[in-house]
Amino acid sequence: MASTFSKLRDNMTDDLEDQIASLRHEVSSLKKALSKRGAAALADSREHASEFRDHATDLYDDFMSRMHDAVPNLQKHGREMRKVARDNPVATAVVGLAVLGLVAGLLMRR
Repeated sequence: MASTFSKLRDNMTDDLEDQIASLRHEVSSLKKALSKRGAAALADSREHASEFRDHATDLYDDFMSRMHDAVPNLQKHGREMRKVARDNPVATAVVGLAVLGLVAGLLMRR
């Protein structure tokens, strides 16, 4: 009878060892699959980041080009506004107070 239990125990041990080996193989396969997916996701995110950087650079270059073209015009208008303000100090003060009143009114509404 001892030999029957011994054989049963040996069979169970062999089955468990086979199951453990199978599980190790499956875990190894899953690790490889996850590694491949991770590498693909990383490459994809790097590609998107590169595209975003290129797009942002294009937008910045376009903005700077437009600003470069607009600066002389803005300076001209600024000089004209200063001249009008010097020539009409009372009107300038009234407009300034009106703007401050509007800003204060908007801030108080919150």
